[in-house]
Amino acid sequence: MATQTTNISTSRGDTRTRLMARLDAFFAGLGQGMNAYMHRKSRMDEIEALNAKTDSELADIGITRDDIPRYVFRDTFYI
Repeated sequence: MATQTTNISTSRGDTRTRLMARLDAFFAGLGQGMNAYMHRKSRMDEIEALNAKTDSELADIGITRDDIPRYVFRDTFYI
């Protein structure tokens, strides 16, 4: 009976390293996409735009500065 062994740990390690680097890049890109989505979902742009308005401009809309969060999330919390 003959046996044969082959040690390919170095090339296997390189393949593993490349695979891990590609997986890291994939998940990093996915995370960046999720951050952009969550920023949009948080409605921060609308809050910042309303905060930049004067009190008289807010009064024209029918809200006060204290009402901005309620106004922005009115469809979410049903307030």
